[in-house]
Amino acid sequence: MAAPPRRPLLTLLAGLLVVASLATLAEAIYEDQVGLADWHQKYIGKVKQAVYHSQKSGRRRVVVLTEENVIASLDLRSGDIFWRHVIDKNDLLDQLSLSLGKYVLTLSSGGTILRAWNLPDGQMIWETNLQTSTASNPQLHVMPNSKVTKDNLVLVSAGRWIYAVSSIDGSISWEKELSLDGLETKQILQSPENDIVYAVGIARSSKLALYHLSAKTGEVLKDIQESLPGELSGEIVLGSDDVLVALNKARSSLFLIKFNSGRISYNKVHVSDLVQDLSGTFKLQSLSNGVIALQTPSTVSLLKLKDTDGLEVVQRFDQPAALSDALTIAEKDQAFAVVRHVGSQIEFIVKFTSDVSSEIIREKVNIDQHRGNVEKVFLNSYIRTDKSHGFRALVVMEDHSLLLIQQGKVVWSREDGLASIVDVTTSELPVEKDGVSVADVEHNLFEWLKGHMLKLKGTLMLANADEVAAIQALRLKSSEKNKMTRDHNGFRKLLIVLTKAGKVIALHTGDGRIIWSNLLPSLRASRFGVMPSALRIYQWQVPHHSVMRENPSVLVVGKSGAESSAPGVFSILDSYSGEELNAMKLDHSVVQIIPLTLKDLSEQRLHLIVDSNSNAHLYPKSPDALDVFLHEMPNLYFYSVDILANVIRGYSLQKSCDIEGDEYCFSTKELWSIIFPSDSERIAISETRKMNEVVHTQAKTIGDHDVMYKYLSKNLVFVATVSPKAAGDIGSALPEEASLVAYLIDAVTGRILHRVTHHGAQGPIHAVLSENWVVYHYFNLRAHRFEMAVIEIYDQSRADNKDVMKLILGKHNLSAPITSYAGPEVVVKSQSYFFTHSVKAMAVTQTAKGITSKQLLIGTISDQELFEVAVT
Repeated sequence: MAAPPRRPLLTLLAGLLVVASLATLAEAIYEDQVGLADWHQKYIGKVKQAVYHSQKSGRRRVVVLTEENVIASLDLRSGDIFWRHVIDKNDLLDQLSLSLGKYVLTLSSGGTILRAWNLPDGQMIWETNLQTSTASNPQLHVMPNSKVTKDNLVLVSAGRWIYAVSSIDGSISWEKELSLDGLETKQILQSPENDIVYAVGIARSSKLALYHLSAKTGEVLKDIQESLPGELSGEIVLGSDDVLVALNKARSSLFLIKFNSGRISYNKVHVSDLVQDLSGTFKLQSLSNGVIALQTPSTVSLLKLKDTDGLEVVQRFDQPAALSDALTIAEKDQAFAVVRHVGSQIEFIVKFTSDVSSEIIREKVNIDQHRGNVEKVFLNSYIRTDKSHGFRALVVMEDHSLLLIQQGKVVWSREDGLASIVDVTTSELPVEKDGVSVADVEHNLFEWLKGHMLKLKGTLMLANADEVAAIQALRLKSSEKNKMTRDHNGFRKLLIVLTKAGKVIALHTGDGRIIWSNLLPSLRASRFGVMPSALRIYQWQVPHHSVMRENPSVLVVGKSGAESSAPGVFSILDSYSGEELNAMKLDHSVVQIIPLTLKDLSEQRLHLIVDSNSNAHLYPKSPDALDVFLHEMPNLYFYSVDILANVIRGYSLQKSCDIEGDEYCFSTKELWSIIFPSDSERIAISETRKMNEVVHTQAKTIGDHDVMYKYLSKNLVFVATVSPKAAGDIGSALPEEASLVAYLIDAVTGRILHRVTHHGAQGPIHAVLSENWVVYHYFNLRAHRFEMAVIEIYDQSRADNKDVMKLILGKHNLSAPITSYAGPEVVVKSQSYFFTHSVKAMAVTQTAKGITSKQLLIGTISDQELFEVAVT
């Protein structure tokens, strides 16, 4: 006889599952959570200097200085940010160091500002201003404790000046201006007893000077000068305790300079005797103990100094490779790291300077291939449990990402290229499919049961740490806003950003996670031998109708060099996968990019690229795109703003081009120009409407129930100028000297539709133009407050359409074509308001049908975002 089914057990299990499922329905947020960001990510940018602070107890950290003018403290275990300071762009950071194990020292503004920050929390302790001559390479050197000085003196050299500053309170212990005219200090050294400071500098490219100064008073004890044959490039490194290695201006020879008993002797070595490939630039790097690295575009050579007799090549690595600075391990020994690419991996090698031929560590590490080449390495050591030395390295990649390598693997990584976003666009997510396979149903049912069992354990407080983390991950995954499909209202999208490094990254708007990333080969320096630059990113194909099954794609436009005449670069990527579909190097430059509202039959959007010869090139180059463009070409106009020349020009397109056989090239004709007087006005900003903006209604009902018709022209341009003295920062001009002039200009005819002057106002100016209104933000010097001004422009020629009988009988002109050549009758309304916030960015919302009221999105300098109801 069969055993009866266990119905009570099944009933109990089903009941528990129901309770667990009901527990997820009761979700809410606290009152103080309203208004918080859905997600917020912090980045620091490409690291150019790093200093470790690895204490025996407490949090291990690394302090970094980046190209985005950021100083930050990172957790060495996870890469998380302890604290971060974004310094103003006008106060460029030069050097970084640590003092007394608790102060972070930064030198900025060409060696004129020295600051100390508290290492644990990043609070500024003191700031000292130094009066120095103009310096191209200021130096920061921290002296250790000694019997001569009471604390760690900080030595700052810039030009002819040397300062000794107390690291405790920032007071200047002594200062010295060296006597040699035109001197540029290159190296600051110290004696083993720390009682003498050595300053090495170059004057007028050919004279070498060595000064001996007292560490206690700054008094010059000895002054040695020597003229060298030929000019020096200014690149000097320390070869050994008493030998310097200097590169000549022609970058063909090295001078080995020795200081001996108050005398200077030197020997000349030809670089061609050491390395074969001298094409491109190369640099010197000191690794101490007589070891020097010479880096060329093709190789990295380790050179051993033979006193002043010469240099010998000890070892050579093929590029791409990167070397770290020397790290002191023992009293007379130092280590350095070499990181190079081996196939799809990178190789981490550590050597001692005392024996370069041997290796302490050689490890291969797997990394993402979309990070590019290794560019910088910062070595750090730690003590293993067996009392031996272990090594870790902070690695900066070509895409500006940051990795920590230890024991043959990547411990953590940071996508810090997102700190230098050049441009951004959006892409729709795919439509959710209705059909689901049986396998997917079974898999989803299993995941559903597994998830509810985990949630039940969490509710009963029986889950361990890993299960709690799994519960949190399930909640994020099941969240409606994090799905990889399109939602009904169109809020879920992909943010596709283009970074300064030429990397394209797709982020999900729900939680900010990275969906895919691609470092574009067409924008990498290794492809052209020069440094390309990324310019803009645009939507290339947005599938509808007949091409609905195809994935959308984006267009990335760049230049293959820094010059304005450098050829352009195109790259087309799949928006869903990041795969590069097409890449091309253009045969013309890129000066201006004009996205059009036109599309071809494959839903590819048409773009005009204006080159340095004022020719316009049509893309995509297809017969269908050409037919669409030629049909609309008589109605296409564009303008250019030349800030340096202080002029605005308007153009039309012609059918022919100077390039024979290129039917996609069109010449341009200058129709008008507005030259602003440079002695009274300087162009500060220009804005225009978005080409794809949708306007729901042409009319607006004002306060007295009267109807006014909006002046809706896509050729409307807003231009703001400031007086020359008010072109600087706030406070750079007196109220009587400052003025701001706002213009509304028709881009077809160059006609100035409206002009208003704000006396006593100056920038920075931020503006947004939408429909028939413009909002701009500026600073009022007289009131000492920020202001926001609004200008609305209406079409007076349609005022007769208010008669209901004319509308019924059809005697109206609402359907009459609008032309800029007719001299429109416009009425302008304007108003200014006090605004309490300093603005960093400004934009306006955009909807599919234009029905929803416009919202101004205002980003403040405190990184807050404000929403303001705009003019409707």
